[in-house]
Amino acid sequence: MHNRHHIATLIFSSLLILTLSSCGIKKSLHTLPDLSSYNAEIPERTIINDSTYFVGNNFLTKNKQGLWELYVEGDPLVRGLISGRLSQELMYEQEAVFLNKIKSLVPSEGQQKFLRKFLSWYNRKMYKHVPEEYQSELYGISQYMSEDYDAIAPPYLRALYLHGAHDIAHALKDLALVGCTSFAAWDEKTEDGGLLIGRNFDFYAGDAFAENKVVSFINPDEGYKFMSISWSGFIGVVSGMNEKGLTVTINAGKSKIPWIAKTPISIVTREILQYASNIEEAIAIAKKREVFVSEAIMVGSAIDHKAVLIEVSPKDFGVYDIENSDELICANHFQSDTYKKDRRNKKTIQNSHSQYRYDRMAQLISEKDKINPEKAVSILRNTEGLDDKAIGYGNEKALNQLLAHHGIIFKPEELKVWVSANPYQLGEFVAYDLNTVFNDRSENPSAVTISYQDLNIPEDPFLYTEAYKNYEVYRTLEAKVEHALNAKEKLDDGIVENLSELNPNYWKAYYLAGLYFYNHKDYNKAFKNFEIASSKEITTRPDAEKVAKYLRKSKRKSR
Repeated sequence: MHNRHHIATLIFSSLLILTLSSCGIKKSLHTLPDLSSYNAEIPERTIINDSTYFVGNNFLTKNKQGLWELYVEGDPLVRGLISGRLSQELMYEQEAVFLNKIKSLVPSEGQQKFLRKFLSWYNRKMYKHVPEEYQSELYGISQYMSEDYDAIAPPYLRALYLHGAHDIAHALKDLALVGCTSFAAWDEKTEDGGLLIGRNFDFYAGDAFAENKVVSFINPDEGYKFMSISWSGFIGVVSGMNEKGLTVTINAGKSKIPWIAKTPISIVTREILQYASNIEEAIAIAKKREVFVSEAIMVGSAIDHKAVLIEVSPKDFGVYDIENSDELICANHFQSDTYKKDRRNKKTIQNSHSQYRYDRMAQLISEKDKINPEKAVSILRNTEGLDDKAIGYGNEKALNQLLAHHGIIFKPEELKVWVSANPYQLGEFVAYDLNTVFNDRSENPSAVTISYQDLNIPEDPFLYTEAYKNYEVYRTLEAKVEHALNAKEKLDDGIVENLSELNPNYWKAYYLAGLYFYNHKDYNKAFKNFEIASSKEITTRPDAEKVAKYLRKSKRKSR
């Protein structure tokens, strides 16, 4: 509700304090990677139909579950050029969705001009912290980006800047774009004793942003072959596994709003995935990079037969490695000794929903006798609170907040991975086997059916329930009520009251109704809704304090 105000305040206060010193900006605007050693010529794109394209041995195709599958090989520039050529239309769409989201948050033309200047200043040194290899790949991709947004920044700089957007979303707490939960299990905790990893990636930038998921299979001329899932035009890694059975997933930690961009977390994890074969090598890569937000990187390793957390921040570095254990859980707070006394981390544990989700994950893992991929998916899809309490659909205390960009399961020792199809992590989990994906590509480039359909995990039956249909209606109505609150518009009382009818166990449904009635001076209805909201499982301590405050005020005014 306060997103727009927060972003505008951030931009203008930053500009006021820093007066947009031009030092370093001009150089960053004109610095390009050295491409002299690369051949920029690529074959023409062959269009088979509106969902299958080829460039030489490389391809982009859409499977029947709606996931786009991208295969690219070669040196950095070639990879970028081919990715861009294959994905041109998808990139147009993805960038439009993301930048229109920003435009809706910052609608004023004046504010948008300031934002462009702020981006130039803020990202002025990012190029110094992104390896030349990845700058070259981004340059190749940028050659196929839309010209529609050149007023924000030229294509190459936009490609670079957008890789820091994930980090900024973590730092801007009011955006509440992230609340990821992940786990690893092995030995006695899994059905076959093998390492198994699961995670929900709860990065939300609107439904349209998550519509075109891209499962990428990258065969670089240097380093290890790997897969990852994200979106078109993005070369960083948020969830992925390489041919050595090394996996990476990222979970946001609590960060201050950083004042200068350095290495985006997704670029650090990309480097780990491409160049590390075990945990020791992954730690060494993470240590040498300067980051500008706090993040927990879960690294699973087939070679080491376990998983650890690499916890990075602008000032500290820690590794959480539990000895004599066969499970590891990660939410959005740090666990290593390095951060035991960290004030910001302690505050996260006390005030956020991170510890609650951690405890819920531990509870569900303990309830499963021996975990296999199907049971792992059922954990990721769970919408209930501790002790199976109904806490309302969309509650951030749930492992499944019904907004995830994707859910994913890894079996590193078998090089198998399962990726969720839309919606959220409720759709079918599509199986891939890295043992076969990269085989014989040059001999059989037209064989683009690379998923392992026989191992797919079916979609969640919840999709066909009345509760799910009601929740989808609720989401639309929630947005409508929030807009009315921001714009101080009048709605029919029945529309507002329908929130709780559609999602009766969710505290926010009653809170929004209470806030609406309070603002329109119907204090009796406001009090009733705030009273019910206070009896529900409220997401965070600050949210609970807000409900309590309005409950007192509406009670006093209703007399």
